[in-house]
Parts: sequence; C-alpha cells; structure tokens
Amino acid sequence: MRYLKLQVFIIRVLLWTWNILSASATTYQLTDYIVGESFFSEFAFQNIPDPTHGRVNYTDAATAIAQNLAYVTQQGSFVVRADSETPLTATGPGRNSVRLMSNKTVDTGVIMRVPPLISSTCQPVVGALFLPICETWPALWTVGPDWPNGGEIDILEGVNDNGPNQSTLHTSAGCTMPPPSPARPETGQLLLQLNLPGAVFMSSSTSLLTNCDVNAAYNAGCGVKSNDPLSYGPAMNANGGGWYAAEIHASYIQVWFWPRNATAVPPDVKAANASPGYGYLPTVDTAAWGIPTAFFPSATCPISSKFGPQNIIINLTFCGDWAGQAAVYSASGCPSTCVDFVNNNPTAFTEAYFEINSLRIFEDVNSLTW
Repeated sequence: MRYLKLQVFIIRVLLWTWNILSASATTYQLTDYIVGESFFSEFAFQNIPDPTHGRVNYTDAATAIAQNLAYVTQQGSFVVRADSETPLTATGPGRNSVRLMSNKTVDTGVIMRVPPLISSTCQPVVGALFLPICETWPALWTVGPDWPNGGEIDILEGVNDNGPNQSTLHTSAGCTMPPPSPARPETGQLLLQLNLPGAVFMSSSTSLLTNCDVNAAYNAGCGVKSNDPLSYGPAMNANGGGWYAAEIHASYIQVWFWPRNATAVPPDVKAANASPGYGYLPTVDTAAWGIPTAFFPSATCPISSKFGPQNIIINLTFCGDWAGQAAVYSASGCPSTCVDFVNNNPTAFTEAYFEINSLRIFEDVNSLTW
C-alpha cells in the first residue's frame, strides 16, 4: 500500500473586493484587515452535516478549540485542521474537521468587515503554500443566500492529488457560459464532462461544461481548469504554493493564479503582504493583472441577479460526492478505498490544515454607503 502524507495548505493573504454596480471600476481600496484571534469572532464554525456527503464531522467552535483543530500560532497566523489521532469505526461519525463561514456578507455599498477565509470569490488575492492530497477535498469558495439562487463561486478547489486547480460557478437555471472565443479571454480551459456523476476531467469527452445550473450535468457547474500544473496538488506543494485572486463584477467574474515567487505576480498583489500603515490604505488595480485564468462573462448569465451577497466558506472534507467516487479516487493512485483510508489512517492527516496569516478586503470605495 502506498503511503501518502497529506501536505499543508497555507493561506498567507487574502484580498477581497466586491463591486456590483460600477461597471468601470477596476481599482479597489483596502477596507478591512483581519488577523489572528479576530478570525474567531469574524467567522462561524458550522457544525452541520456535510452537504457533499463526505466522511467528515464538522465540529463546533468549542470542540475545534479543545481538540486543537483551530488555533493561532506564535507567529500570529490562524490555523484550522483535521483530526489526525482518531481511528474511526465504519458506523461512527466521520473525521473531525472544520468548516468556517464568514459572519457577514459582502454586498454593494456596505463595507465588509468580515472577509472570507482562504481563497476567495470576488477580487480576493490569496497566497497558498500547500494543499492536502489523497482523500481530501479542500475548497475556498463563496455562496449567496438561498442556494443555488444566490450563486456559488469556487475559487480554489480540487480532490486527492488531481491537479491543476479548477474554478467553477454554480447557479440556478438561466446562467450559461459561452464556448472559448476572443470574447472570453482566459488562459485556462473549459472543463469537460465524463459519463458518470460529478466526474470532471479535461480529456475524456467532447461535452463542454457551459451550463452553470446545479440541475444540469450532476451539478458539475461551468468550470475552467487552469493550464498551470503548479496551481494545485503535489506540484503546487513542491513549488511552495501560489497566489489566487478573484473579482466579481456586474459584467464578469474572473479568477487569477500566479505561482509563488513568479515574476508575473503583480506588484500590488505582492504588496498585500505588508501591514497597512497609519493614513495609508493600499489599493489594487485588476486592469493591470493581465489575462485571468478563468473569465466568466455576463453575456448569457445575469451575474447581478444570479449572485447575491456572498458568505465566504473554507472547508476541508474527505471523500464525498466528488473525491470519494471510485473512478476519481482510483485515478489519483490513492490506496485502498477512500472511506477505508480515512477511517483507518489518522496520521495521514497530520498535515491536512489551512494556515492564514491575514485577510484583507478591498472594495470600490465609490460605491460604498458610509
């Protein structure tokens, strides 16, 4: 049996911007900066059954703190992780882990004091150092009210060690994306659908996933897979991670990725590492960031009505509707079956965690209501 050690998923900085009214704004100003202990007050621990049916038990805050699944390091970064000590019984609950949701939503005209966690939707920039591998399904995403009517944006998501990263929209009926064309500038490729529920790969079909409706194609959504092998999985871990950014706008949603230490990382993204000084509020300009990895235009999807105010969610689940499918799991070269491995190998999850140094929110200050 091959032993695979789960790697660390570290988020260093998240920049968040939300603009839904001003169709011309690309420059955003820092409005919120969250670090360390403040994450405990700005996010809720969701002690709920996993909607994706994973072999996971999402704990409440008290349990997470008591079991050291959520804490602040001596360096001041915020960590959430999975249990790595407890063997599970076949009939008992899943492996303890954490699912966090921002207390407040991002809405036009309102300063978002509480940002999302890890990667983001809407103009965030995230520095991710490592990702978990086998049996894991880590995600950084946002969701609107009354899902799917308020929309969902998956910024950073993958399963097992299957890279690269893919970014996907999930909506109610009436939102589709055009096929590749000059009107849809992006460096990634549209996802393709296999003939089994939820199994999404790049090269086993000619059916493009362009319908974002959750009731189409087993809720595969309309996704774009990065062409950069360093954007997810073992290659990303070996490279020390990378930067993610996403912007939501009335006319489009777009996502960027830059490998860690790449020369192409925009200066204002790298500058987000610095603490804001007194009287100094950093800005970011997405117009200077180049062609995104994924570009979702509004031509055939009314973004302003399909995507409501978004909560940010960060979660780490295991197996489930996607990662746990036999075809998907075996394609990763992972040992045993997904559920059996999660049950019987707690130490494999020693380094299954997220670490966040800080979270920043950037908004179009011209559209804010003070």
